[in-house]
Amino acid sequence: MNPVAFEIFGLSIRWYGILLSTGIMVGILLAYYEAKRLGRNPEYIIDLALWCVPAAVIGARAYYVLLEWDYYNGDIMKMINIREGGLAIHGALIAAVFTGYIFTKIKKLSFWQTADIVAPSIVIGQAIGRWGNFMNGEAHGGPTNLPWGIMVDGIKVHPAFLYESLWNLGVFLILIFYRKKKKADGEVFLLYGILYSLGRFWIEGLRTDSLMFFGLKAAQLISLAIIIVFGVVFYILRNRAKNKIIL
Repeated sequence: MNPVAFEIFGLSIRWYGILLSTGIMVGILLAYYEAKRLGRNPEYIIDLALWCVPAAVIGARAYYVLLEWDYYNGDIMKMINIREGGLAIHGALIAAVFTGYIFTKIKKLSFWQTADIVAPSIVIGQAIGRWGNFMNGEAHGGPTNLPWGIMVDGIKVHPAFLYESLWNLGVFLILIFYRKKKKADGEVFLLYGILYSLGRFWIEGLRTDSLMFFGLKAAQLISLAIIIVFGVVFYILRNRAKNKIIL
């Protein structure tokens, strides 16, 4: 696939950017209407996005650059050039969650309630954004003979981007159903982290272009940490709600 969608005055507009932007916009709209459905002022979702989206881009790039430091070391122009790709979703999530936490404290909003509202939006945005990897010819696995394999450099490989996109779509549907069944604020967001990380841990094992950390796949390490930490917090919040413990 041609990674360039079209050109404007000599400037190449890439599918990667278009699909990422589409995922972000779909996510914002979903969160906006979810806040409205819950009787909250949906305008704060726009304000939240204005804080979190730039932070996510910076975090995604910073995370990628740090783990690929030998390539970027000393070259500032390479570091800030994201047009060729080089964004890591875990870096984006860490930066966005941290920024969102600060935002809710400044605005005197509930962090957990806000996190529950945006969790489905995050994962559906990821499902859409993964197709940008397909257009760039990246985020694929090793050789396979399966009928749904894709051709990369003349070799049929696992479409890891597709696996993750479909997994994220499934997580989205689960969250939409679960948000009406939750017992405590924060459960939807925590369930998102757990389910996404379970899929990412498995899919990352198939990929051939993983970021590494001391010889191990960074995404698998972080996914495992999220599963454990979020699982513990999920249990605590649900147990407190069950026993009607008010903090």
